[in-house]
Amino acid sequence: MTSQTDIIGVMGAGAMGRGIVQIALSGGYPVKLWDANAEACADAAKFIERMIRRNAEKGNITEAEADTYVGNLTIIDSIEGYADCDIVVEAILENLDVKQQVFGDLDKVVRPDCVLASNTSSLVVAAIASACEHPERVAGFHFFNPVPLMKVVEIVQAVRTTDEVVQKLSDFAKAMGHRPVVAIDTPGFLVNHAGRAYGTEAFRIVSEGITDYLPVDDVMRDAGGFRMGPFELLDLTGLDVSGAVMDSIYNQFYQEARYRPNALVNQRIAAGLYGRKNGSGFYAYEDNKRVPVPEAPSPDALPAAVSVVHATAEVADIITDLAKANGVAIDDSATPGADSLVIVTPIGKDATTTALELGLNAENVVAIDPLFGLKSRRTLMTTPVTTPAMRDAAWGLLGKDAVPVTVIHDSPGFIAQRIIAAIVNIGCEIAQQRIASTEDIDPAVELGLGYPRGPLAYGDFVGADKILAISQAMFDFYGDPRYRPSAWLKRRALLGVSLLTNEG
Repeated sequence: MTSQTDIIGVMGAGAMGRGIVQIALSGGYPVKLWDANAEACADAAKFIERMIRRNAEKGNITEAEADTYVGNLTIIDSIEGYADCDIVVEAILENLDVKQQVFGDLDKVVRPDCVLASNTSSLVVAAIASACEHPERVAGFHFFNPVPLMKVVEIVQAVRTTDEVVQKLSDFAKAMGHRPVVAIDTPGFLVNHAGRAYGTEAFRIVSEGITDYLPVDDVMRDAGGFRMGPFELLDLTGLDVSGAVMDSIYNQFYQEARYRPNALVNQRIAAGLYGRKNGSGFYAYEDNKRVPVPEAPSPDALPAAVSVVHATAEVADIITDLAKANGVAIDDSATPGADSLVIVTPIGKDATTTALELGLNAENVVAIDPLFGLKSRRTLMTTPVTTPAMRDAAWGLLGKDAVPVTVIHDSPGFIAQRIIAAIVNIGCEIAQQRIASTEDIDPAVELGLGYPRGPLAYGDFVGADKILAISQAMFDFYGDPRYRPSAWLKRRALLGVSLLTNEG
């Protein structure tokens, strides 16, 4: 257990160190800060005081509390100043050799019951702890930038880290107003591991020629409910940074297919298309603001008649209403007429496979993604032989009520289905491997990545049976182990129970 009488040490006065100091002070703890660069410490102290005083000005804390917090910060001039600390959090250069040197030195200075924590985002915590005589007191304590706003911290339990250390760091995190999530010491820990599907599957879609970058973002924002599309997000984080993480986690997992990056990443990095920070990425930027890209309008075309085959009631009703409002006949015959537009709504399968299975004329067939309904954005998919006239007629009809339409080439799983299924599948695999608990996986992803739902909750929302159907259909189509369903997903979908079910 921790209490506000515990003394906290923070090593490193950069952006992460400053943030950790700020929230520790705001949690009522006395804090000692050291950095090999004394000037950086002085600058950090001024910055932290300014942030605390600003909180008082906003009325979030009182002036008296601000005075107390500022007064609880002590700048020390050597590592020996940590001797009386109860917890020391390291937030320095992401370099294993440097961290091992520092932890070996700390291990000799602090008390036997002092917890040593590293803010590493990618290094093996057990390797950092190996430099210590007491590795059992070492854990990862991974915050996200900016620390005061990103209200989650990963507690990484290495092979020899004790449960008592995990509990102490968990109590400390809660006292600072952060949600602790516990993960075992694996590549990417929890949050970065869970985030492997969003960008990599989006790149896979583009690399197959299914559509371009921007339509993927449109679909995932409007239909999937994400605050940012995958390529918008990569522009924000910097493709050079994100690309390195993709490669690192893929290789640390010995080329596990689920995390496989795409060749397009390095091509764009080589071209200097990093994103917002240098003004050019998937989008263009002026004055650090994205230049708007107008969306193509729907063509002024309508079908003579429309037939909706094997659709949900919601989809059928919307298309029927659109047809009636625009003078398009409804073809409800068992065999659609030669001039009828035929709309199918597959889950997991592509338009071609669906047309063949249903015995339809593929030249007249288009597919619409039904996964999230048709109210915010509609994804329209053609077969390789769908005529341009039928494509435009479908596009024109679907766009008549001003709901935007994204038109793509044939693909098992459209866009949203395959990206959501990949996200859920990786979340299930994290649960299956007991890397983190089901109680921690979803909050970590929601707080750390800003997803509208965590992967397990997303799977329950869509339906585990549908996620399994999408994953299995993609695996069957491609023969790529990237899409093989997790055992956790498969068992729970077959049993008809929540993906949050822990037993088994």
